[in-house]
Amino acid sequence: MVALTTALIALGVRGWSPPLIVLLAMLTLVLYAGAGRRYLPYLLATSPILLSIILINTFLYPANDVAFTLGPLVATASGLTAAGQATLRVLAFATSVALFALTTRTDELVDDLERRGLGRRAAFVVSTAIGTVPRMVERAREIVEAQRARGLDTQGGVRGRVRGLLPLAGPLVLGALTEVEQRTMALEARAFSAPGHRTVLRPYPDSARERALRWGLTVLTIVLLVGEVGGALGWLP
Repeated sequence: MVALTTALIALGVRGWSPPLIVLLAMLTLVLYAGAGRRYLPYLLATSPILLSIILINTFLYPANDVAFTLGPLVATASGLTAAGQATLRVLAFATSVALFALTTRTDELVDDLERRGLGRRAAFVVSTAIGTVPRMVERAREIVEAQRARGLDTQGGVRGRVRGLLPLAGPLVLGALTEVEQRTMALEARAFSAPGHRTVLRPYPDSARERALRWGLTVLTIVLLVGEVGGALGWLP
């Protein structure tokens, strides 16, 4: 809930203060959880998006308040402001997502969602969606290593890499389809479609302080988003 509400605030509320507060809070929680080093890959993955946001807004923003020129490119003060705010929002959102991924195990999340009333099919969809990318990355790495052991050149020039794409993509897609079939048969063998609710064997602690924090963040997020929409439509001053 912390990651969801802070991500909504970071993306949905304009200005400098909301995304900056979210970013500082999320960085503090990442460091408190001891996940600072594991957070770096998320930051590196976000850097191309941040770079494109800065360049596009700085040099292509429609305004006349010129800040400086770089050859044929003209940077405007309004573009620099828009680039800074957009970069801050994306970075705050990415940090919220990273905090969720680094501190929450998928099985614990799905178990808790199902305990709170989420249907087993919806819980299975959530679990599968979260785990798809890591499984695909791991399977792709195994396929690349297996094809290299068979003599396939995957580290040559551009032509060689393109030529080796099909031998890599074919097993990856077929392996994913085979895994879906195997998981479906395993679920049916375990009475996945049986009626009734499953018994939760491992309840997770949920103190009054945590519930108050969740409700407080939810109310704060709704108030900020409604205020943002109202201000954009002219309903609020």
